[in-house]
Amino acid sequence: MKFVAQRVLCAKLAVNGQPVSEIGRGLVVYFGIRVGDTLGQARKCAEKIAGLRIFEDEAGKMNRSVLDVGGEVLFVSQFTLYGDARKGNRPSFTDAERPEKAEPLYREAGKILESLGVPVRYGVFGADMQIEQLGDGPVTIIYEV
Repeated sequence: MKFVAQRVLCAKLAVNGQPVSEIGRGLVVYFGIRVGDTLGQARKCAEKIAGLRIFEDEAGKMNRSVLDVGGEVLFVSQFTLYGDARKGNRPSFTDAERPEKAEPLYREAGKILESLGVPVRYGVFGADMQIEQLGDGPVTIIYEV
């Protein structure tokens, strides 16, 4: 399991030009699931997202989490995080989990994140999404478990 978390001032997600989700200050989290990933890994990722201290405190140091600043998470499933482009120019996605197994893990990771107190807005699993985000920093963290 892998995620890319980007600190944002705001973000909007649409499908076919229709608004679906929107957040203010917080994180846009792109979440990828690999073949064989487990619920335990989903829990570990959710806990890491909730606890990442990448927001500035009064001294200007990155010492606060999304929970600490009252932020939100836009949680977006993204199988392309497991694209392998080492050979040729067309990435292979054989490491990405099949949708019927990935979607329940994505949903469960989001529920765990919510249970930790983080307001979560979702993308549409498997859809072609358009995402606008206003980066803050920029700050981007990549985590794999």
